Amino acid sequence: MLKILVCVSGGGTNLQAIIDGIACGEITNARIVRVISNNRNAYALERAGAAGIDACCVSPKEYADREQFHEAFLQAVEEKEPDLIVLAGFLVVLPEKMIQNYRNRIINIHPSLIPSFCGKGYYGLKVHEKVLERGVKVTGATVHFVDEGTDTGPIIFQKAVMVEEKDTPESLQKRVMEQAEWQILPRAIDAIANGRVRIEDGKAWLLK
Repeated sequence: MLKILVCVSGGGTNLQAIIDGIACGEITNARIVRVISNNRNAYALERAGAAGIDACCVSPKEYADREQFHEAFLQAVEEKEPDLIVLAGFLVVLPEKMIQNYRNRIINIHPSLIPSFCGKGYYGLKVHEKVLERGVKVTGATVHFVDEGTDTGPIIFQKAVMVEEKDTPESLQKRVMEQAEWQILPRAIDAIANGRVRIEDGKAWLLK
């Protein structure tokens, strides 16, 4: 049984997609062992509580410096000995030690088709604002492994979403979540939980 730890900063809609995916059998051979947020007011913590999942807040605001925060954050992660760490809208740069310790065991959901509209400064609503500014016709979402770069790790799943003429950043964000993020994140977790993802030469491949 794959032990999942989910890190989230905000509302937790992708967390809810994982919770629902496990409940309905879309995600098999996996369970969430803890939810961690850097934001004490994150609604994601309430979602976790409602589902009976252990949840805690580790906020950088409560520590003297980044090093102390990183130590506390790593401790909260390691206590649960997770097999997979899922960044589901987590707006914190991971400590390098964590990436090294959990190599190819951390995944992230990003609201664009990487390598477009990704990297430093591209997160949340900002991604969709830039998509509309550029006038592209197709956007989407990407699930990828996390490495030392920003949105540079091996890609597991991508799903395209059409941009509509009357879109606002908010309407596009909602449609990308509904049509892409909430679909491919559970699929990626299920594939990993059942040994169907292989990494070779910096690329992730799905096994039949």
